Amino acid sequence: MGEFWPVPDVLAYLAGRWRVARSVRDLAGGEQGEFSGTTVFAPEEDGGLLHHESGTFVWQGVARPAERTLRFLPGPGGTADVRFADGRPFHDLDLTSGRHVADHPCAADLYRGEFTVSDADHWRTVWHVRGPAKDLVLRTDYAREV
Repeated sequence: MGEFWPVPDVLAYLAGRWRVARSVRDLAGGEQGEFSGTTVFAPEEDGGLLHHESGTFVWQGVARPAERTLRFLPGPGGTADVRFADGRPFHDLDLTSGRHVADHPCAADLYRGEFTVSDADHWRTVWHVRGPAKDLVLRTDYAREV
């Protein structure tokens, strides 16, 4: 088997509860932060998943509660169409090879995410955010809760 773990159906793979650990680095200013919490991918009536992440974000020594919600809609061939909670498009997600790269332009910034799956219970995202006022790297590790 190769470096990545192929996922034939991304929605079936993601369904359930995951522990989340995220590091955030500001490459321009040198600051670092971290998020820890959980992500739940819950089934929706349309066959998609509602992604709800909640936990604590620590930035410059200050801890704050943080959460976000996304929708993962069924795509062709076991892929997903990822949307913000309000329905706006975010990115596509195809993990059939165990690895996927997605871009999301946001105003003057570009978000480039790399998704990698290492096994049935672990996957990672690394987002590089670049723009006139941003130069960030967000690395998130997910571990399935059993």
